[in-house]
Amino acid sequence: MDFKEIILLSLDAIKERKTKSILTIVMVMVGSSLMIAVSGMGAGFSEFFNKQTSNLAGNIMFINPAPQTQNGGTGPGGGNNAAPPPVAKITLNSAVQKRLSSLPLVKEVIPSYQSQVTIESKGESKDFAIFSLNPQKLSVIAPTLEYEEGSVVRSNDPSGMIVSSDVAFPPGESTPFLSLGQTVQVLYSFVDPITGNREIETKSFVIRAIIKQSGNPNIDKAVIINEQIGNTLLHKSGKFDALIVVALSPDNIDSIETEIRKLYGNDIGITTVKALIQTIKEFTSGLSAFLLSIAIVSLIVGAVGIITTLYTSVIERTREIGTLKAIGARNFDILTLFLVEALLIGVLGATSGLGTGVILGYILNTGFSSNSDGNNSSPIFLITDMARVWLITLGLSFLAGLFPAFKASRLLPIEALKRE
Repeated sequence: MDFKEIILLSLDAIKERKTKSILTIVMVMVGSSLMIAVSGMGAGFSEFFNKQTSNLAGNIMFINPAPQTQNGGTGPGGGNNAAPPPVAKITLNSAVQKRLSSLPLVKEVIPSYQSQVTIESKGESKDFAIFSLNPQKLSVIAPTLEYEEGSVVRSNDPSGMIVSSDVAFPPGESTPFLSLGQTVQVLYSFVDPITGNREIETKSFVIRAIIKQSGNPNIDKAVIINEQIGNTLLHKSGKFDALIVVALSPDNIDSIETEIRKLYGNDIGITTVKALIQTIKEFTSGLSAFLLSIAIVSLIVGAVGIITTLYTSVIERTREIGTLKAIGARNFDILTLFLVEALLIGVLGATSGLGTGVILGYILNTGFSSNSDGNNSSPIFLITDMARVWLITLGLSFLAGLFPAFKASRLLPIEALKRE
């Protein structure tokens, strides 16, 4: 038997058992398509997060006060069940700022306040997170930052406000909420520490600059005002919500973190871009591994389907195998016949799985990364990854076909012809 005859016989066998063959091909297709989808999503997530983190300078770290729970009358170990609100172990103030600035390898320390405010514009009111720091230091935190044409950024501008593109032009809305040069009212609600009454502080600001879409979710939803004005408006009394430590080089971050820990131990919170990237990588790796495990199980199920289909085929085609051997077919020919049939099922399943996997990747990606502001990752399907999945699928199909093929090749012609 030549190879052409073997292929034609294998195709005829697949056609004769159309229903079983189609179901087996579908099982193989599901496994390979899932692997393609997971691979594309993983590459898309990595690209998306790399782009996100590229908007942050690698030589900065964020310092926050580490909270602790008061103990005594109301905390754990106290007489009451009610838990008190957490209080900071260290108060971030100008003294802490100066101390951190004096550390070796530290270029500068940028203080900031932050809170939630209401902005009134054109008869509408919207709540936003507001950050108060020197506006000219934004380029230190996010080096790739760009502004809309006509924007002006000044360091000492008590009435100036900088807003992101998403704040000025809310996604899904046809008209802008804010525009350059517009005067807006900012309302800050707080509880008076003396009277205990809720008060509202109001101040007018002029929109001086609009930040273009950066891909950084924090910056893309930001409202920024002058540091001194923020201290007054937000009633912070010089107590910073965060300090941004700028190192001379990204290579100095670990050394600076060690020095800060020597000074304050765990009484202070430290977040670095490096740690953020590591956390993101762990998350995406875990998600990809979970999805990949599902895909592998599906592919194994497809391989089991090939074994079942071909083994059943061997039983059903016993007399045919006996006839082929009687007219001169060798054991190797029969073995090759069933292996080719397994490979054909694998080729059809793997090839159809490529296209299905691309579609599935976009569907799954929409479910995992749907975001109202449009900052979503998109799956990336690399030729090398798709080729790898295709070859893995064929390899599993070949292995799945070995046992039935071997079983068929060992049948004796006389015994095979005697069976009904």
